[in-house]
Amino acid sequence: MRFAYHATMCDPDFYLPLAIACEEAGVDTFTLPDSICYPEESDSKYPYNGTGDREFLEGVPFLEPFVVVPAMAAVTEKLRFSTSVYKLAIRQPVVVAKQLASLGTMFPGRFTFGVGISPWPDDFAACQIPWEKRGKRLDEMLDILRGLLTGEFFGYEGEIFQIDSMQVTPVPKVPVPILIGGHAKPALRRAARVADGFIHAGGSYEDLAAMVHEIDGYRKEYGRENEPFEYQSMGAEAFSVDGVKRLEDLGVTEAIFAFRNPYDGTPDTQTLDEKIAQINWFAENVIHKTR
Repeated sequence: MRFAYHATMCDPDFYLPLAIACEEAGVDTFTLPDSICYPEESDSKYPYNGTGDREFLEGVPFLEPFVVVPAMAAVTEKLRFSTSVYKLAIRQPVVVAKQLASLGTMFPGRFTFGVGISPWPDDFAACQIPWEKRGKRLDEMLDILRGLLTGEFFGYEGEIFQIDSMQVTPVPKVPVPILIGGHAKPALRRAARVADGFIHAGGSYEDLAAMVHEIDGYRKEYGRENEPFEYQSMGAEAFSVDGVKRLEDLGVTEAIFAFRNPYDGTPDTQTLDEKIAQINWFAENVIHKTR
């Protein structure tokens, strides 16, 4: 089992020392969320907190992952990084391919790209991307990323994107895993069909088990049941040895842990020292007892 720390959109000044603290404690991965902006007026709902309320995000600091990950990687030696998840469907695929290739080349084997579709039409409007056919857009973007990251000349003729043959240089010698996030059935199918893994965004163990079972069924349907596949999960099970064992038995390969619930809207008042102490507590009471 690998363990990933989620800093839950903390003070930007904390990220570098937290990355160092994670590596020293034996944490495997530092995972980051993604957000473009917060609209002043919106009737959009958030699908992962039970109420649909999104005011908890107002004023919350989000850092662009392709900016902060290289900074954290430069002050550590082996700590891995991931996105949980990057809103790929509102970006431009060739630009993302170049960013991903550069990051994977500079820090080989240290980045996992977790992607999904933003649940908010506001994000698409802000980036001037159509909300319609967003699933098809994401599918084509994944095809384009895979093609350009081969380092060969690659062109694409899709319903959404038409790209003349081109080459991205350099590309990573160690392939960057691409994982899919999202709890809707199309996301589960997409993960099984084209991705290297699935990211569970939180919820009950029973819901997670049902998703794993469903994805495993789809993987057999697509003839991919014998290919390597990762499951990342955020949940209460990560905080106990018995819980980690349950996750391992289910096939989870990485447990994401965090010490603050951003959904309740309370300000983050934890100091850097308090956050580091929490990381060290987790390492002593969970990581070192499960290895």
